[in-house]
Amino acid sequence: MLGRRGLVRMIAGALALSAMALGCGKKSEGSGGDPAKHAKDDPEWKVGAYFSLSGEETAFGVDSKEGIDLAIDEINKAGGVKGKPINVLYEDNKSKPEEATNKVLQLIDRDHVLALLGEVASSRSRAGGIVANKKKVPMISPSSTNPDVTKVGPFVFRACFTDDVQGQMGAQFILNTLGKKKVGLLFASDDLYSSGLANEFRAEVKRLGGEIVMEKSFLKKETNFTTYINELKSANPEMIYAPIYYTSMAPIARQAKAAGVPGSMFVGTDGWDANELLRDAAEELDGAYFTNHYAPDVPWPNSQAFVKKYQERYKRTPSSIAAQGYDAARLLADAMGRAKEMTPDGIRQAIQDTKGFQGATGVITIDENRNADKPVVIVRIKDKQFTYYATVNEKAAKQ
Repeated sequence: MLGRRGLVRMIAGALALSAMALGCGKKSEGSGGDPAKHAKDDPEWKVGAYFSLSGEETAFGVDSKEGIDLAIDEINKAGGVKGKPINVLYEDNKSKPEEATNKVLQLIDRDHVLALLGEVASSRSRAGGIVANKKKVPMISPSSTNPDVTKVGPFVFRACFTDDVQGQMGAQFILNTLGKKKVGLLFASDDLYSSGLANEFRAEVKRLGGEIVMEKSFLKKETNFTTYINELKSANPEMIYAPIYYTSMAPIARQAKAAGVPGSMFVGTDGWDANELLRDAAEELDGAYFTNHYAPDVPWPNSQAFVKKYQERYKRTPSSIAAQGYDAARLLADAMGRAKEMTPDGIRQAIQDTKGFQGATGVITIDENRNADKPVVIVRIKDKQFTYYATVNEKAAKQ
């Protein structure tokens, strides 16, 4: 678990980097000024996007970009927004929070973007969000689920559910649906996403009368998990909850199988959703479940239409990250179309007013805390595929 002191140090570091960039950074030519004024004179609407297009979580960035590009092409072919096309300007944060800070600053000061899309990892969304909020440019994270991301301020939104919802639904699925009461917990202590989910899950298991028989934490840089797996196995859990990214889950699955722990004992989270996990550990995780934002075969009309278009363009099945990028881009364009003024604040207000948006990942309503109220899907790994198992949070699904 990420300690309070460690979290404070991490946030303080991000704030310090933001302050340095905002106050002392060397401005590129043409930096500063009013984005709305630049937008008025431009033949296109400029939107900034910052993602991990390189580094250890490249799959997240590439999938997000593909979903966004598909959405923007559709919007522009249909006439754009208020008679002008949208041009998305991408920056690569190299999977690093400090780079997210720098790239968001560049997009705002150098490129004069009206709005921002990013990121996937909560640590990078928070770092970029600090800058966006201070500069008063609206930002939508397609996929960052840690509750702290939108607490940065009124200009930061998300198009996905939060970890308090996801962690609770994971616990309810294990205890109520699967009927398992004794659970092991395995998470990354130095990751905001993973440790936050572990906290939410732990509290909900306790509330439901279950028992966490053993919990083990590791550092993201670790690659040998055998000791943790054997210690968890010795506690005889009925299931193991692993709220971690696919980059760690693949080696964990392989090492668990070698230790005699079947993949069907694992329940994970949306950080599992990458085609790379199927490539590297589909056999080892056969029968495992994870909470997610959608599944390729989820029986929702908008989802199936998106899957068809994505497969036609990219020749592969879209991940949830791609679907969320698609939804975030379309939600932003929808808000821009409804905005009374094409200014950052006008767009911010329109995003806040979003209700009943029909997305590929379900029906989305932005609540008073700038989070998305939407359904949670349970995905099962079966026959080397991500398959739809169930929908929870049915109230959101039926908005």
